[in-house]
Amino acid sequence: MKLSFKSFIIVSFMLLLSSSLVQAQEGAGYWNITSPRSIQWNLNDSQHLPHQDNIEMAGKRVASIVTYSVDTSGMLTLNRQVFFPQLHPFIKDTAPGWHIYRAYLKADHGDDILPKIFVADKRFVPGPLKAVKIDGMLNFEHKASSQGLSMSRRLFPSPSERLFVEHITLTNTTKTTLNLEIGKVLSQSEDRGADGMFITTVTSDAPQSVELKADETFTFSVRIMAQMEGENLPDQTSEAAMAERQDFLNTMAESLVLETPNATLNTLFEFSKIRGSESIFESKLGLIHSPGGGRYYVGIWANDQAEYINPYFPFLGYDVGNESAMSTYRAFAGELNDQYKPLRYAFEIEGNVPPFTLDRGDAAMIAYGASQFALALGDKEIAEELWPLIIWCLEYNKRKLNAEGVVMSESDEMEGRIETGNANLSTSSLYYGALDHTADLAKSLGKGRKVSNQYRKEAQGLVKAIEAYFGANVEGLDTYKYYKEHKYLRHWICLPLVVGINDRKDATIEALFDRLWTENGVHVEKNSDNEAISKIFWDRGTLYALRGTFLSGATNISLEKLEEFSTQRLLGKRVPYVVEAYPEGSMAHLSAESGLYGRVFIEGMFGIKATGLDSFSLLPRLPKGWNEMALRSIKAFGQNFDIEVKGAGAFTHVKVIDNLTGKTLLDTNSSLEKRINFRFK
Repeated sequence: MKLSFKSFIIVSFMLLLSSSLVQAQEGAGYWNITSPRSIQWNLNDSQHLPHQDNIEMAGKRVASIVTYSVDTSGMLTLNRQVFFPQLHPFIKDTAPGWHIYRAYLKADHGDDILPKIFVADKRFVPGPLKAVKIDGMLNFEHKASSQGLSMSRRLFPSPSERLFVEHITLTNTTKTTLNLEIGKVLSQSEDRGADGMFITTVTSDAPQSVELKADETFTFSVRIMAQMEGENLPDQTSEAAMAERQDFLNTMAESLVLETPNATLNTLFEFSKIRGSESIFESKLGLIHSPGGGRYYVGIWANDQAEYINPYFPFLGYDVGNESAMSTYRAFAGELNDQYKPLRYAFEIEGNVPPFTLDRGDAAMIAYGASQFALALGDKEIAEELWPLIIWCLEYNKRKLNAEGVVMSESDEMEGRIETGNANLSTSSLYYGALDHTADLAKSLGKGRKVSNQYRKEAQGLVKAIEAYFGANVEGLDTYKYYKEHKYLRHWICLPLVVGINDRKDATIEALFDRLWTENGVHVEKNSDNEAISKIFWDRGTLYALRGTFLSGATNISLEKLEEFSTQRLLGKRVPYVVEAYPEGSMAHLSAESGLYGRVFIEGMFGIKATGLDSFSLLPRLPKGWNEMALRSIKAFGQNFDIEVKGAGAFTHVKVIDNLTGKTLLDTNSSLEKRINFRFK
């Protein structure tokens, strides 16, 4: 009998929990996994106090970063930083000019926005914190106060309105009736921008008095809202907003489900779907994905969107994500020019501000991401639309080849933070990956064998040039120098592995996991002349490294590092998502990084590579000690299918199953080093 999706997940979760949860919890110390899609911190002692962290949540018209601080007595203080991304106020006349790139209506809201509650002529103060739970919303449970009144609260954004909600429930834990007197909450502030007046409103729907009998509960909400001049305040109820948020979470839960023997990996994979998909905003450019992090809204970038997150959405099957991807590529396509001048690398504030024209290798990023997206989406009409953008970007890179045959660019995505020379390994690696995917796309679109073969030939030539130009002994290892004059190991030496160039894989893996690895993953660089550089880490580098090392066959060491890293990010001090960077951004929960976490499994551990609009190859890397793993409800190529992998001695037993009919489409044993090719009929 086939289990329902919900029953299957529950049964699978209970089986996995016993094998991996205890070890994960011991390594982290703060949080417990309480379901396949939730974690909880129980404050049963003061071992980890005081403690402070924050979490970002977003909808199409609002974003929020909620900071929760718990003192040594367990008392909670909240700060709610709420952003309304489409409302752009004027900057101060004393502000630096670059502030126009971060002009969003925003404000911090402390606990003073909560209504004052009185019990028997004394003001109610919530008791010490009992537990914090994260399940796609942020939940706090307080112990009962001295007056016998306990509080729980849930914070979340509306997915569709300019509305952020705090849902509060009070419970009478005494044996007698409590009479509550509640103060009114209503505050408004005005701001002004190019589109007119903006009004922020904070209000509560709590009545002035409540009679609460023994064991009874009472629920009300506090709402933070905004409106443009001539626009009405959101009329969505708090209950409707919570239901809409839950619908979004259910959508995430029902697609692209990872099953492994490690509950931490499975749960962080689930959380990553949420963070990777929620940061999509309405804009003048259409629906667009933006990084978030308190700084980056209603804007798109060639790396975060075009390269990192967009190729992830077809596998998730999230229509809103796929639409946002097309908005990104269409924006860049509008910049194409016959002179092959550099594309702008970002459209900040809906493209309303002047562009930066620094060439970071963005044409390589766009071609690499767009060719992957087009193949994985499996829509011929969309692929044809993207074709001119892709081939323009390839031609741009071809025109930037230097005498040694590698691509010149002024910088990379680090944008000058660290020296990159005039030709870096990142740009050339991504260009190679783009050529490889575009050769497959050309064949699938019927562009002719000559076109496909030409891109294959250029890719082969580029591999030789990368080896000759970047291949070197660096710090005693035969790996890659990041640019010609460079003399230290750097995180982006993983990129050849990511695009399938394994000529120097052993030394590169040693560099990543032995020399550059820390408790926060792969550092950008070590042993630098600049001591500050040695302290920098960006999770994107770690996630690319893990994807590449799995793909290259370093399965067991990659799993060891992935488990260590995932435990820190899901169950440690800074949860529940992968982050951008430190010290820059203070480990902000930028959204696209969560897409990169998912791709560690899709393209790394399972080795899925789109080879056509209706075909892919895979090279599963089943770790030692794992009997099986699976990816279920994969939505790529316009399909809905599962991939099951089981150990079979020196082989892996692989099944591809139609998730709608239950029909087995592929059932094969394959060598651990042999790619399996599959096409939907």
